[in-house]
Amino acid sequence: MGSKWVTVNDRMQKGYRYQRVARPGRDFGAEFTPDLTPVEMLSVGVFCGRYMTDCREEFPDSWFTHAKLAEGARGRDCALNFFGVDASQPLSEWKRKGWIHPDDPRGWFQWYCRYYMGRRMPEEDARQIKRWKAMKRHVRQVEKNCEKGDLFCRRRQRQALLHWAYDSRKI
Repeated sequence: MGSKWVTVNDRMQKGYRYQRVARPGRDFGAEFTPDLTPVEMLSVGVFCGRYMTDCREEFPDSWFTHAKLAEGARGRDCALNFFGVDASQPLSEWKRKGWIHPDDPRGWFQWYCRYYMGRRMPEEDARQIKRWKAMKRHVRQVEKNCEKGDLFCRRRQRQALLHWAYDSRKI
């Protein structure tokens, strides 16, 4: 695959450039095996519909065909989330905890979308994959405390897992 340069101009980044060097949806690190693709996450309902509403030009149009997004002045609408609950901390909290990398000011999901599309930043990729793997403890908690398929058990925790590309609907 040849590389492709992407220039980002949205509300949070102006003139940010990165290179896609891997095949979209492939060539992931061996330890990174998400259950859901970014398009599946957007269509199932994540982040109260308030994610990526201003950066569609960066990603394929197909990602937004069935995306559950809060449009215009509606703000966040947690009814759009698959489990209908809020499972997010504000971005200010992520910044306070030092979880935000300057190249991905929207956080983990922005990193995942760009990684999925082929951007590679070895040090940051390793950090984010480590954070993703740490979410596995929540999978174990749902498995331990809920009957298989009981989607009403631990809805907030299940929604948070969806935000991290774990398909908690199958637990």
